[in-house]
Formats: sequence, structure tokens, C-alpha cells
Amino acid sequence: MRFTVSSTALSSKLQALSKVINSKNSMPILECFLFEINGQQLSMTASDGENVMKSTIALDAADADARFAVPSATVLEAMRELPEQPLQFDVDLNSKNIIIHYQNGVYNFTAQNADEYPLVQPISGDSRTINLSCELLSENLNRTLFATGQDELRPVMNGVYFDLTSEGLAIVASDGHKLVRNINFNIKTDQPAAFILPKKPATLLKNILGKEAGDVTIQFNERNVEITFTDTVLNSRLIEGRYPNYNSVIPKNNPNRLTIDRKVFISALRRVLPFASESSQQIRLTLEMGLMKLSSQDIDFSTSAEEKLTCDYTGQNMSIGFKGSSLTEILTNLDCENVDLLLADPSRAGIIVPSQQKEGEDVLMLIMPMLLND
Repeated sequence: MRFTVSSTALSSKLQALSKVINSKNSMPILECFLFEINGQQLSMTASDGENVMKSTIALDAADADARFAVPSATVLEAMRELPEQPLQFDVDLNSKNIIIHYQNGVYNFTAQNADEYPLVQPISGDSRTINLSCELLSENLNRTLFATGQDELRPVMNGVYFDLTSEGLAIVASDGHKLVRNINFNIKTDQPAAFILPKKPATLLKNILGKEAGDVTIQFNERNVEITFTDTVLNSRLIEGRYPNYNSVIPKNNPNRLTIDRKVFISALRRVLPFASESSQQIRLTLEMGLMKLSSQDIDFSTSAEEKLTCDYTGQNMSIGFKGSSLTEILTNLDCENVDLLLADPSRAGIIVPSQQKEGEDVLMLIMPMLLND
């Protein structure tokens, strides 16, 4: 059989799909892309056994339907250096031989049997659906993913938690030291539902959705999720277990408020952090009316740094310690001009929020303090 496809369109889809494939696979067939031709459409699938992504593109021409598996490393390298041009695939389904004709050249390699490729199990049983825009989901994942955990003993913390309630859709991540909670008040339900999306599919979505327009449909049950947008479907196995009550760790009354330019704060942290202890990365914030002092020191190497910033601070004078790298991460993953740092005392969690929230959203980030050695 023969079909013709744009080299740029094919390469773009395969590059996105390749992020699903692991460097080491339990089954040799998972090192391949599954190609399925139906009419004038080509569907391409990549899988690691737990995550399956499928994308579809229109063909310029096709003379038959077919299914075959293509070695991913071979076809990715072959497509990488080709400029935009039509590619003609000649596929012998009996011998599994593939010939690709391109301008001034030809590729020749062997396909694999498509029947060995694992099939996607449809979402069965009682399932729920969430609809939201690609832009909104992309923004939330961009803000949230850095806070996911890496603790094999607590797998529920290693993903992004979607919590759909009558108040809104909360998208949450925490590693126990920092927490991100995004609430979208325009997406809600009378029947609460929740699931934990693993970090890998969440990262795949973050990287793809930023380039997409339109809406995302998320259908899920207790074990699996199917996420559909434009011409792509992502199926993933969910993390099973109960996510901790994240609302219970968020302080309700932090009366001391610091308001400061986010980029100014980040720059100061980056100047002071190199002088902190490499093991603790502790930064001390000393706060008084209209002034914040950032300081760090490494007693072992006799290094220290101190910088003063003017700010809007109302509350009690205090000194509080934070892990500098975590504080920098939080500020970097916000996209506002000014931030509010809300504090109670040096032993309780600090809350960081945009000074001005977007309409229909409530973005909150929490960071646990570090004990200061006075």
C-alpha cells in the first residue's frame, strides 16, 4: 500500500509522541510508533504501558487501510533533518518492508507486526467528565508541577490532584514542604469527584497544550483517565490512593502581610542564595515596617550575604527562615507583577499569593519555614 504525507506535519506529531516512550521498555514493541491508516487519515500511537498518546493527521493521499509499527528511533532520526516536502510511503504488509521516497533520496527499513501492540482499554464503569480550555489547563499545570513529590513511599504525593467540588475545580500539588493550589470557580459540580494524575502524563500535557487552542475533555473513573484535545487523545493510569486533606494545612489567619515586586524579590534571592549553606540553602527574611532584609551564611566556608529591599510590610517585626531554592521556585512559577507574602509567626507556614488574582481564579502557594539558629 502507498500513502503520502507532509514531512513537517509528521515530524511535529512524532516528536510530541516520542516523549511517551521510555528509554527502557518491558516489551520491545513499545519502542515503536503504531501507524494506523483509515481512509485519508493517519493515526500514530506511542505507549509506555501505562500512558498511551494517539494523534491524527490528514494524508495527502492513501490507496488502502493498514496497520503497522515503526521503530521510533529510526523514523525520528530520519524525519529530523528533512525540510518541508511530501513523503511517499510504500509499505509491503507481507514482508513488513517500508520505503520512504523524499526529494533526492530514499529510506528503506523494516516495520513490526501491529498485532503485538497493546490496545487501549476504554474508560468503563461509572465515569465523570470535566471540560476546560487548553490554555487554562496548561497554565495550571505550569504553575503546579514543580511542587509534586518524589517520595516512593508516598506515591499519592507524586502526582497532580484534581479535586472537583461544588465550589470549583482545585488543581493541587505538594511535596510536604511546599504546596500549590489553583481553584477555578467556573468549573464546578454538585457531585464531588477527584483523581491523581501522575507526573509523566501531566508533564506531557504541559508541554503540548501551550501550543494548542480549543477545549480539553477529561473523562475519568477510579483507575484511568482519557484526556482529549484537538486531534490528540492521552490515556493514563491514575495513581490510586487518598490524597491528603490539603486545605487543613493552609493557615486561615496570617495577619502579617508583605507586598513586593515579584521580579525584584527573585533577583535579590538569586544574589543572596549562593552564599547560603549548600546543604540547607537557608535564607533569613528580617521584616519591619517598609523594609525586608535578606541574608544568608555558610559557617563552614565563612561566607555570608545581606541585601535590603524596600517593600510594603504591615505586621509585627520578625525574622523567618525559608529554603531559598523553594522560595525562588514558587516566585518563578507565578506570573503576576506583585506578590503578597502572608505570615503568622516564624514557626508557621507562609502563604504566597498574587496581589491581584485573575477573575474566576484563586492561586495560592504555601512554603514551610526553616528553624533559624539564632
